[in-house]
Amino acid sequence: MSLFDWLKPGIKIKRWLLMGMLGLAVFVLGISKALFRGPIFDKYLILYIYISFLGVIIIYAALRLGFKSILTLLSGTSMNSSINTQLLSDLLYEQRLLVRGPRIVAIGGGTGLSTMLRGLKEYTSNITAVVTVADDGGGSGVLREDLGILPPGDIRNCLVALAHTEPLMEELMQYRFKEGSLKGQNFGNLFLAAMNGISSNFEEGIKKMSDVLAVQGKVYPVTLEDVTLCAKLENGVILKGESNIPKQSINYESVIKRVYLEPSNPEPFENALFAIENADCILIGPGSLFTSILPNLIIDKIAESIKKSEALKIYVSNIMTQPGETDGFKLSDHINAISEHCDEVLFDFIIANNGIIPREYYEKYENDGQDMVEIDLENIPEKIEVISEDLVQIREGLLRHNTKKLAIVIMKLILKYVMPKNKRRILDYYYLSERIKEKR
Repeated sequence: MSLFDWLKPGIKIKRWLLMGMLGLAVFVLGISKALFRGPIFDKYLILYIYISFLGVIIIYAALRLGFKSILTLLSGTSMNSSINTQLLSDLLYEQRLLVRGPRIVAIGGGTGLSTMLRGLKEYTSNITAVVTVADDGGGSGVLREDLGILPPGDIRNCLVALAHTEPLMEELMQYRFKEGSLKGQNFGNLFLAAMNGISSNFEEGIKKMSDVLAVQGKVYPVTLEDVTLCAKLENGVILKGESNIPKQSINYESVIKRVYLEPSNPEPFENALFAIENADCILIGPGSLFTSILPNLIIDKIAESIKKSEALKIYVSNIMTQPGETDGFKLSDHINAISEHCDEVLFDFIIANNGIIPREYYEKYENDGQDMVEIDLENIPEKIEVISEDLVQIREGLLRHNTKKLAIVIMKLILKYVMPKNKRRILDYYYLSERIKEKR
């Protein structure tokens, strides 16, 4: 909104602006008369002081009422409601805290990444999600094939997770059509596809959707190239297609030995590289190891950028194994798989779950061939510290990471190992420590 927009009829700003100018004129008149008369103490001096004081009162009233009009315009509340100064101060403090929050880059895809982002946005607005674009199944796969766009599903999930919107808007973005020609399609995916259609490129489409949803942070595809995920099984069979790999691995009764992309080694999105290079903390996971996490890390420049970064590097382990991908995997197997693909151990810390899953829910996952990821500390490299916490949460009958607990664990590590390195960030240290106390 420009300066002239504030002067349009009905905004209720002009009256207070004029009132403030009047108050300033009265103040200047009174104070000038008092000063230029010299040290003469009589009834006129008292009159001029009174006029100056009256000017100050008028200016204060104009500022207060003008500020109230602006708040009313932004919030849509009645002019009769009083200004809630406590609420306003809390809001300003909140925004100040989030703006000064640590720079976090979260790399992955699927439900796990978006789940983690919901907790992190309570501590910082400097979040960048770097998302895999290898998805070729479900509604995303259909849109990818029909419209020739990057798969929108994981990107949409991250945008919604970082958004500050009404619950109805979030429900709308996650709505999946149940009938007709759009059956199985997600409205949020269609919305992002439409944004791409009215934009010059997919990147701009994401930016426009971020603006609509008031996203707190940034969401970037790991690459803008159209890539296909491929896997080589232990028996030598080559599989192609992210959605096809776990299914065929089960059918062939052979585990995944290695994954790679076609075309090989695509160029990463430049903004994603920049975010990694300037991060305070790099998070990898949680998510499907071979189909959500590794498709990002097997891009050479992404892996090299992570290795060179001085940021705190944390791997967030899955709670359960995944059929066709990590059957029988212990925590060390996850780390070994990533290290073999990247030729180096990437992490300083691992956050793993040691909580107990309620029996009725555990049996459901056990019947699907899943088991808890065992924390085998004896097989973890000594340079990596494992943080074990009860991160189990059941939402809508499904097992998920407890976003609040997970975010607190991550923030405490940042508070301990990142903030003290820079003495100029002592205020940031204070903000973050106070925030952690509030959330605990």
